[in-house]
Amino acid sequence: MLLAVDCGNTNTVFALWDGDHVIGQWRTSTEWQRTADQYYVWLSTLMRLQGIEAQVSDMIISSTVPRVVFNLRVLADRYFNTRPLVVGKPDCLLPVDVRVDQGTTVGPDRLVNTVAGHAKFGGNLIVVDFGTATTFDVVAADGAYVGGVIAPGVNLSLEALHHAAAALPHVDISKPQNVIGTNTVACMQSGVFWGYVGLVREICDRIRAEHGQVMQVISTGGLAPLFQQAAELFDAYEDDLTVDGLRIIHTYNKDNGTNV
Repeated sequence: MLLAVDCGNTNTVFALWDGDHVIGQWRTSTEWQRTADQYYVWLSTLMRLQGIEAQVSDMIISSTVPRVVFNLRVLADRYFNTRPLVVGKPDCLLPVDVRVDQGTTVGPDRLVNTVAGHAKFGGNLIVVDFGTATTFDVVAADGAYVGGVIAPGVNLSLEALHHAAAALPHVDISKPQNVIGTNTVACMQSGVFWGYVGLVREICDRIRAEHGQVMQVISTGGLAPLFQQAAELFDAYEDDLTVDGLRIIHTYNKDNGTNV
């Protein structure tokens, strides 16, 4: 079975695939100090608690935190006796082209989302990922990654307000009842919520105009459903877009004879 690992700046998701079916998915905080042994004890315990007795035979990793990859490689070698594919490395083939400025490194999560988005929805897409950063990835008609936009993440913006302005408290993001806040928390929530609604709409409109094509907007990330409450910002929401993209990339490499 395939273990797909999506390591982001804040959280790391492990998804266990049996063919094209996810039989287990688990999330932990991203910590580069976590050892391979700790990963294995945590993961094997959760699998046992859910009655999963699957044997991992393959592993693929997408990581925006380079220091985490070493211990994940050790996990694959020591406990699963396999050499993992790492998205972004030369030996990991992609089923789509990457058309950006020469010398530019694209985040592996953005490439994985591009692959999954194109496989499910076809081309001419904007993939909006609400993570530590809010990213907009543009997928051409043939599935190629052709660039995008990076904006501060929602929670990052709230933390910045809290830390930079002594009088402002820490607040959780939610849809406010009114645009005009009548207390400090409501004012902050309104500013962040409606500010990001405007940010998403404006950036997507400008991408469409520049791209010159009718484009679908696909969202992923935990906060996407919250922003969908405001208006029809997205054509679809895909919670598991990244782990599905990892499965597709692994299958592509296996079918094309790479060492997986």
